[in-house]
Amino acid sequence: MTDSAVVLAPTAVRVRPRRIRVVCWILSPALFLMFTLLSIGLHGSTGSGQATFQRGDQLAMVGLGVLGGLLVLLFTRPRVEADDRGIRVRNVIGSYDLPWAVVRAVRFDRASAWANLELHDDELVPILALQAVDRELAVDGVRALRALHAAAHGEPPQYAAQEQQLQVAQEQQPGS
Repeated sequence: MTDSAVVLAPTAVRVRPRRIRVVCWILSPALFLMFTLLSIGLHGSTGSGQATFQRGDQLAMVGLGVLGGLLVLLFTRPRVEADDRGIRVRNVIGSYDLPWAVVRAVRFDRASAWANLELHDDELVPILALQAVDRELAVDGVRALRALHAAAHGEPPQYAAQEQQLQVAQEQQPGS
């Protein structure tokens, strides 16, 4: 089983995004390579002045390539893990460890780029691990999270799905 798959044990879910991870693992070395090649081209005078490019300037460009590559790899960090006790969301920067008691709903609105947790205090917590570009992975992940949420609140899973569909339909009506 791959690292980015939805893992459905009877009471556990783990999801990592697919597409953004592939893009980042390609972009990061490409960025490093681009800055390294650029540093090789830095030599001689700056054009219209007394300054010249030195070895330190070349090393600084390679360092910027390393830094840029590492920053791109931050986007491979998102993950969501849930079980019958609660949900743990790790985003690019920051993470949340929430019990199901504070979660009102797991939302994935039609125009959203990623899923959200709606909390009882009307706060929305983004779940960057469930992205719209991952299509079926994201849909399966949201369904699994909704089933765990329903089980934690003592609702049958079918009722939770119908309630979510009703909520989405009400949000899509014009004038509401």
